[in-house]
Amino acid sequence: MKHSIRLRFTALIFLVLALLMAGLLLMNSFGLERFYRRQKVRDLEYAYRELDALAMAKGAASTDVEDLLRSYSSHYNIMVAIVDSANSKLLQSSENGKSRLYKRVQRYLFQQGEDSKTVVLKRSENYTIVQAYDEGSQSANIDCFAYLSDNQTLLLMTTPVANLKESVRLANRFLFYVGALTLLFGVFLVWGMTSRITGPIRSLAALSEKLGHMDFSERYRGQNEDEIGVLGKNMNSMAGQLERAILDLKEANRKLRDDLARKEEIDEMRREFIANVSHELKTPIALIQGYAEGLADGLCEEKEMREQYLGVILDEAERMNKLVRQLLTLSQLESEHPDLNLEVFDLRESAESVLRKTQVLAEESGAKSSLLAPKEALLVRADAFRIDEVLMNYVSNAYHHVSEGGEVSLRLRVDGDRAHCEVFNSGKPIPEADLERVFEKFYKVDKAHTRKYGGSGIGLSIVRAIMTQHNMPCGVRNVENGVVFWFELPLAAT
Repeated sequence: MKHSIRLRFTALIFLVLALLMAGLLLMNSFGLERFYRRQKVRDLEYAYRELDALAMAKGAASTDVEDLLRSYSSHYNIMVAIVDSANSKLLQSSENGKSRLYKRVQRYLFQQGEDSKTVVLKRSENYTIVQAYDEGSQSANIDCFAYLSDNQTLLLMTTPVANLKESVRLANRFLFYVGALTLLFGVFLVWGMTSRITGPIRSLAALSEKLGHMDFSERYRGQNEDEIGVLGKNMNSMAGQLERAILDLKEANRKLRDDLARKEEIDEMRREFIANVSHELKTPIALIQGYAEGLADGLCEEKEMREQYLGVILDEAERMNKLVRQLLTLSQLESEHPDLNLEVFDLRESAESVLRKTQVLAEESGAKSSLLAPKEALLVRADAFRIDEVLMNYVSNAYHHVSEGGEVSLRLRVDGDRAHCEVFNSGKPIPEADLERVFEKFYKVDKAHTRKYGGSGIGLSIVRAIMTQHNMPCGVRNVENGVVFWFELPLAAT
């Protein structure tokens, strides 16, 4: 990422380290020399107080003063000369003999050799501390010229001053090299360490991006127990809740769409049902009305003519009565609580009974009928009355569509734990586009032929409703020389 937290955090650390290094170099350049002088002045003041206290102490031995002078020389690099101002006699010194230290005492005592190179660092009632240049040693020193509390003993302390400018320059160069290496190492170290901090944040950023695109498959997998870990767990929980909510919403939308589609389908079925019923009743009502008006107008004076008119009226009334009965039967079967009387009966016996009842149809069509079934009883568990109705619809439908001089065959067999029943009729196959619709209410493949034998298009709908209530399958298929309608029933437990 161009502006990732990791990059910004590393840049911030780099900037802080760089500023610290620059500040350190500046302080070393402009503050070290002052600090060095101030510290030397403090050391001289401390030495003066100790020597003054020792000189004023009763019973102090000269060896104590010598030990103290050696300590200053070894620890603080301070050379000390103690002189009696009355006779200019050197009492004690850190150097052996009357060295240049003694000569410098005489110079301060008699105000000799003051020049522009001498800088007063601190002045008090008893002592004066200056930075002076010693021509003899060709070096700078910090000197303390003081009188002890007895106002007779003169004290000179001196400590050499190193060439601070050269030291500062070398120190700055060393700090620059060390600082550059430290800065480089620090940047790489911070870059590596920030990955542990920014890694979980990047994971949360990727997770939030996926959540923004409605992708709930990703989850935060960090094991942190800090605030980031809590945030990750909360985001996981939120993602799960959003996923469930959206799934519930999608399911509700799907159900709503299904309900709307079902409502539209029901409305369409209702309109189609009313249209079909109106169409089925329109012709018989018109015939009954026409023939009844003919009788009322006295058009049929002869008995034969009146009987013919009355026969048409009775036939059409019977047709309407049959249609109403079938509609009532279908309505009852399609209700939520069907009245089924389940019992064990012999399906072979029912098939034989239906074939006997439809023998008249066999004679009218000139078709041969046959029953192919096991010799022993074929016991099933179902509503015997309703199954007889299914067989009757299948067989009568077969006789109405069988080819002239053809064959109608009722076949029974055992298929696993079910009884399989088929009704075959020879003749024209059903068009493939109509195979899925023949069980719909009022659907007729050949309307003219159906009208000829008085079919209403409801018989097969009743078959499907009966089998649906039994939770058993039924169907139709074309075979080589005809059509087969079939259904299945559960075998009775033996």
